[in-house]
Amino acid sequence: MMHQSLLQTTKAHKLLDQAAAGKRIGIEDALLLFDLPLPLLGEAAHSRTETLHPTPVRTYHIDRNINYTNICISQCRFCAFWREKHSPEAFVLSWEDLCRKIEETIALGGDQILLQGGLHPELPLSWYEELLRAIKKRFPTINIHGFSPPEIYHFSRVSGLTIEEVLIRLRDAGLGSLPGGGAEILDDTLRQHLSPRKVSATGWLEVMRTWHKLGGRSSATMMFGHLETRQHRLQHMQLLRELQDETGGFIAFIPWTFQPGNTALAEHPPAGSAEYLRTLAVARLFLDNFRNIQASWVTQGLRVAQLALYFGANDMGSLMIEENVVAAAGVRFRTTEQEMRETIRQAGFIPKRRNVFYEIIEPDSPPGSNHTSEDPAQMASPEKL
Repeated sequence: MMHQSLLQTTKAHKLLDQAAAGKRIGIEDALLLFDLPLPLLGEAAHSRTETLHPTPVRTYHIDRNINYTNICISQCRFCAFWREKHSPEAFVLSWEDLCRKIEETIALGGDQILLQGGLHPELPLSWYEELLRAIKKRFPTINIHGFSPPEIYHFSRVSGLTIEEVLIRLRDAGLGSLPGGGAEILDDTLRQHLSPRKVSATGWLEVMRTWHKLGGRSSATMMFGHLETRQHRLQHMQLLRELQDETGGFIAFIPWTFQPGNTALAEHPPAGSAEYLRTLAVARLFLDNFRNIQASWVTQGLRVAQLALYFGANDMGSLMIEENVVAAAGVRFRTTEQEMRETIRQAGFIPKRRNVFYEIIEPDSPPGSNHTSEDPAQMASPEKL
């Protein structure tokens, strides 16, 4: 038994070296990496990151997560944000409130809004098209990173149109890029427990495949630390890796941990920072065709996110001027742009602001401390992810 364990450890070390050098590994091999000492795993992941990003630059973004409605028929067990239509807390954002939020985002240096909402049972596709056109007319420079695959699938069902027809109409109305929200874990058995009314794993992938084939770009996410196993996480990553091989349309991978507060899974213990860093490092080594991996300071805090820059992440994510989904679960980390930049500097890197496509868009003058992630009225979470 001891001899077998030693052989597995020796094999894991060899696999670690191969993965750090960019050689593709499979799920069973990657499972062995999870059991290696955390510093050793982090060192290999960081080595891979330095190969892909040889300059000491680490990036961040300024955008705002605007939830246009919290009315949702999905009723996911992991979500504390959704409300039924007749709830006194239900809302559909007014045009005036939306404009105010976008104006504030631009004033704080933001170049994008992350537009997401619940699966509203009645809003027609034309409502979303008119919304996009109105935003682009009034704010032509803002990128709309909007509507995750579950929303697109929902729009298709409500409208009776195909996924491709929906995406073309939204793109023509002003949609700029697609967030990777609603992926959770791409396993339908798990999804039946977590979100039985939401799009299947195959459906999520098909929305992304269609968007990529139309020339669009998107992010990919993974919410972990709930009912899944490490095997589930790797199967999720394999599906993303296969689609990236096929289309090349994913810009970045964003793993983040489930926050159980105020949800139907509130008794489930959250994943700790060590498991987060371990999963992040394995993701960097397994996802050999993803250039960018984002740290999740919104769920882990700035100090763990700072460590993540040595465990495979090359980006600190968004300043998140506003975020409501994770905040609804009781997690309320916040930061300023000045603090974000200083956190990157303290880790030994050069901070640079980017856009959603990871193009550097540094301002002409040094950023001030007034660029904050805290909205006076609301706070908020990762690209839900």
